[in-house]
Amino acid sequence: MAAGEVSGQDGRVPVPEALLRLIENPDFWTGATGDDPSAELRVTFPVIGGYALVLDLDPATGERTLGLRGPAHSEPVQLAWAPGAGAGPAALRWWELDLFARVIAWEDPTLPHPGLVVALLSPFAPPTPDDDEPSIAAMREAAYRSLRRDVPPAEPSGPEQAPLPLFTSDDWWPTPAVLSPQVLDEASIAELSRPDRAYQEVRHSSRFPRELLADLVRRSAAHLEAVSSVQWYADTRPIARHILDTGDLRPIPALLGALTEAGCDHPTVLDALSEPLVPAEACWMVETLAGAEPGTLLRHSL
Repeated sequence: MAAGEVSGQDGRVPVPEALLRLIENPDFWTGATGDDPSAELRVTFPVIGGYALVLDLDPATGERTLGLRGPAHSEPVQLAWAPGAGAGPAALRWWELDLFARVIAWEDPTLPHPGLVVALLSPFAPPTPDDDEPSIAAMREAAYRSLRRDVPPAEPSGPEQAPLPLFTSDDWWPTPAVLSPQVLDEASIAELSRPDRAYQEVRHSSRFPRELLADLVRRSAAHLEAVSSVQWYADTRPIARHILDTGDLRPIPALLGALTEAGCDHPTVLDALSEPLVPAEACWMVETLAGAEPGTLLRHSL
């Protein structure tokens, strides 16, 4: 499906205002929301072909339920339930979450990857012994670092007119503290980004929707594989392959320029490769344009 098209359950829906307010609260991410009066909230992330990942949140208790809605279903099938902050049951493999987040970002430029999708759902995709933990930590760190909030401009401070020399010191006119646009501080980001192996396996349950999930994986992989065959991406593939082979991100401005000249106007592509560059976001885009296996460039660059 081309960007901007909608079809049935694939129609893009804006992130609920209630969630936007919630994710600006650092306590929501660190699990200190036991007295949060917010009502229960459902967040739907359409992926492709009528499939969607559905997250139910209870801010008062921290409980989270992840579900998968199929093309023929009006309600999601539960994948896993988690009691609060920290790692949840292993409902998804990390590579599955990464794949779905890439497709979501491709179809919805307001949800870049890594970003809100990874930040909210990564507790349900703890790493396994077969995963590259440094790459996962880097992606999670970029996701939590992407959480931003609007900060009002600082009020003017200092004297209304030039003070006497005795009173020019900052001790007399201290600069008021300015709220950071970054929701989480560095210590919180480091803690949340650290992979946690303590998880419960739920995929062996007889109720786990294996066939639905496998079909979504197939559709998502095919969708991204088809991207590199689009004309303007095919014409610029040599630059993407060079970046991929060398692990050097410096030619990305040249790739961006070549894509623009070729007529690419896809906002997800252009944003991922534009300044200020987010390496994790640029890596998955280069991998996609080059038709490479997800994580190939990420392992070299991060």
